Amino acid sequence: IRRPPRSTQSRSSAASDVYKRQYLYPFIALVSFIFTDIPNTYAKAVSNLILINAKIYTVNDQQPWAEALVISDGDIIFVGNNHDALNYKNSRSQIKDLQGKMLLPGFHDIHVHPVHGGVTYLQCNLSGIKGLENLLIKIQSCADNNPDSDWVLGGGWAIDNFAANTLPDKALLDQIITNKPIALKSSDGHSLWVNSKALKISKISAKTKDPVNGKIERYNQSSEPSGLLHEDNAMMLVMQHQPQLSEKELIDGLRYARNLFHSYGITGVQDAILKLEPGDPYYGLNAYKYLEANNELNLHVITAMFWKNGQPLEPQLKNFIDVKNQQKDSELIHISAIKIWQDGVIETYTAAMIEPYSDREDNFRGELQNTPNDLNDAVIALDAEGFQIHFHAIGDRAINVAFNSLENARYINGIRDSRHHISHIQVFQEKDINRFVELDVVANFQPLWAIRDEYITEHTYSKIGNQRSQWLYPIGSVHRTGAKIGFGSDWYVTSVNPLDGIEAAVTRLEPNGLTNIPLGKNEEINLATAIKAYTINGAFVNFLDHKVGSIEIGKQADLIVLDNNLFDLPTSQINETKVLATLFNGLLVYGKL
Repeated sequence: IRRPPRSTQSRSSAASDVYKRQYLYPFIALVSFIFTDIPNTYAKAVSNLILINAKIYTVNDQQPWAEALVISDGDIIFVGNNHDALNYKNSRSQIKDLQGKMLLPGFHDIHVHPVHGGVTYLQCNLSGIKGLENLLIKIQSCADNNPDSDWVLGGGWAIDNFAANTLPDKALLDQIITNKPIALKSSDGHSLWVNSKALKISKISAKTKDPVNGKIERYNQSSEPSGLLHEDNAMMLVMQHQPQLSEKELIDGLRYARNLFHSYGITGVQDAILKLEPGDPYYGLNAYKYLEANNELNLHVITAMFWKNGQPLEPQLKNFIDVKNQQKDSELIHISAIKIWQDGVIETYTAAMIEPYSDREDNFRGELQNTPNDLNDAVIALDAEGFQIHFHAIGDRAINVAFNSLENARYINGIRDSRHHISHIQVFQEKDINRFVELDVVANFQPLWAIRDEYITEHTYSKIGNQRSQWLYPIGSVHRTGAKIGFGSDWYVTSVNPLDGIEAAVTRLEPNGLTNIPLGKNEEINLATAIKAYTINGAFVNFLDHKVGSIEIGKQADLIVLDNNLFDLPTSQINETKVLATLFNGLLVYGKL
């Protein structure tokens, strides 16, 4: 049994952190407290930023609240009251009075697409557009404003812009432009909407068979492609012909994402898909390395390398090991996870269900992207090599086989500190809810999806029926089992703002007031639990909880300042709170203090 590192730090670095946290910083604080009238050489040597008069919610059960802290060389060296904090004052100190504003640890988004999302926002960005007419106007504008581009590329369109059981059609895009290919990815990332020119360039016709684990939509009673492709293997039939993204485009996309993340207080992420082929929209490793080398990254990044469904195990495993060994972990970038896409989404019948879809007469249940046997082999091998597994699983069958594969890996390889997690987890068998605790798996929810919006009312309820719909995103039920819950946004699919996700988790309502009936019964969680899911639990998933995720002596000063205390607000106003400042490693990276 191979035992992987229990942390992303070296042993000596981790030991140093423990020493500073347990011995050095408390000793300095004690000396400062005792000798308040004597110049404290230790305090002078380390103190440089003192924050006072704050509402500090530490996410540390041993000291939940404080009013002041001291930062030195990027580390927190004191957490407590104003009087004691000011004992660290010296000629080099900066003192900032936060005047009662709230201070939290930096947020961690454990399922997000920084490079791909940023690139998409800089292309033809269709995110947030409501109504088919408005969607087509935007696409027309993208084509008109980029006459020299070879393709019209972008994404973010939502399925709820189309009537129930109606899918995007190439004819709508052909009305915009016929002499240039258009390829637009859906907001959920599982479908690609293209025009006739893109199909022609890609040689997709009535004679083209559906690829394994992919689907080409066709007109009723016909084999002619209608202009919509589902899942990666089908989408790549077109995407492989698109112009390769340049290094500049990838770097610019990541810069856009980083700036957006900082504006919402995000200081740590898990990139949920890192493909290893340069030019692919999900390729981002060089962009991360470039920003880090130029001291611009200012994010903790865990990358989840993309498992290619249907491809042989051994060459993929060797490639992952080679990449991990050759690239090496850096201070901010850790190549330690594998993303396995186990099914699709309910809205397009690609989620893998145990029982048939309710509105079809062909007993169709969706399809697993990996057979149970293939998945078992892959997960056992990846776990044995110390990789963390990051699953995409939407349907109850996909969730079930993901759990089974992790259970088998534990049996074969032994129990280790793996921190595997399953993301999305939309619809459950009730019996599987306890397995997060039983198998020590983290439940990686996207809380902003747990609302009764048109996705649910128009495109989900009818497809899976009332009984299964009782178990949509059961965050409260999973939490009550004692399972560890972490949150992500899946941006650009939906808003990356953690305060949107926190409000939705607490209310089960759309945070901007667009719904008034909570999704499910008793699936809400309290505010403290929701904050924990976006801070210390996210840091845990990323093997960083020893370093960040809470406000404690010895931890890195990744902090955010909010204009209101979330605990003093009605739950309906949580997402109206603004991030005033974000600090990473003690340095201001957004806003002002």
